[in-house]
Amino acid sequence: MSKDEIKYEINRVLDKFSSNALEELLSFLKQLEERKNSATLNSDVLQRILSEDKELLEKLAQ
Repeated sequence: MSKDEIKYEINRVLDKFSSNALEELLSFLKQLEERKNSATLNSDVLQRILSEDKELLEKLAQ
């Protein structure tokens, strides 16, 4: 998938989230961004973080 296709799919999923869930997700993403700025955040690390927080992300989606 191209980057634009991925962004489109992410936005399609996010459209179903509540405002509160979106705020929490934004906060989570900003924390990831801070980690990236303080240390290299590669896809393996990101995958591990997302898998660890899968339950949280699933709850936010509801």
